[in-house]
Amino acid sequence: MSDAGLDLHARHAYDGFAPVYDRFTAHHDYEAWTRDLETLALRAGLRGQRLLDVACGSGKSFLPLLARGYEVTACDLSPAMAELAAGKARSRARVEVHDMRRLPRLGSFDLVLCLDDAVNYLTRPGELDAALAGMARNLAPGGVLVFDANSLRTYREAFASLSVVPSDDVVIVWRGESRADVESGGLATAVTQVLRQSGDRWTETTQRHLQRHHPEPDVRAAIHAAGLELVDIRGMDLDGSMTAGFDELRCTKAVYVAKAVGQDHRPGTGTRGT
Repeated sequence: MSDAGLDLHARHAYDGFAPVYDRFTAHHDYEAWTRDLETLALRAGLRGQRLLDVACGSGKSFLPLLARGYEVTACDLSPAMAELAAGKARSRARVEVHDMRRLPRLGSFDLVLCLDDAVNYLTRPGELDAALAGMARNLAPGGVLVFDANSLRTYREAFASLSVVPSDDVVIVWRGESRADVESGGLATAVTQVLRQSGDRWTETTQRHLQRHHPEPDVRAAIHAAGLELVDIRGMDLDGSMTAGFDELRCTKAVYVAKAVGQDHRPGTGTRGT
């Protein structure tokens, strides 16, 4: 499918960042996190094990579910990231290159995931609506969509700070360029600088990350426009734990759980994480 008219800033960022992405995220416990997300999906009525992982990155988000018996299809807009994911899957998963803004129907899936603040790279009007509509088209009857989005706190802190991940041969620098008072719905930028040692010399590459904060009301509206019902929302904290409800200034992420309108979900879940 043609990329004409699309802003490819996220693809450019991750094609360059792919070689060190796993080092940068080495402290993330995907095994525990995906178990928590799977629990939310089960409470929302998940019954099967056909998984579509949208914006799968290097595969760290789907590998634990693959090990638990899920039949996995995954995609990412970055060919470099998709190549890493396919290499890890070793033919046990179908991995393709697709942009979530023009996501084709890849099958009929019981669970669709879109994690690691991928939706925040959707910065133009209508892009979030288009992405969620594409994910909705890939849901089987009774299927569940789970995705996350960065909070305003994240843009006022992480995107306004400096951090360094050092090692003997690679140094990764995260330099937030945003203001600590960025407004709700605003744009935020950060630059990753990768310094790599080659013999006696060091080389440097940089990647620019542009994201938009999506306020909860806007996300709710996009979910509704996609023909989905929001059945749960949770706040996430820095340690990866999730709490009932979501607060933009206390939590680092929101986790949204949705399914097709009119389809049953198990009692005990609600739109405020009850």
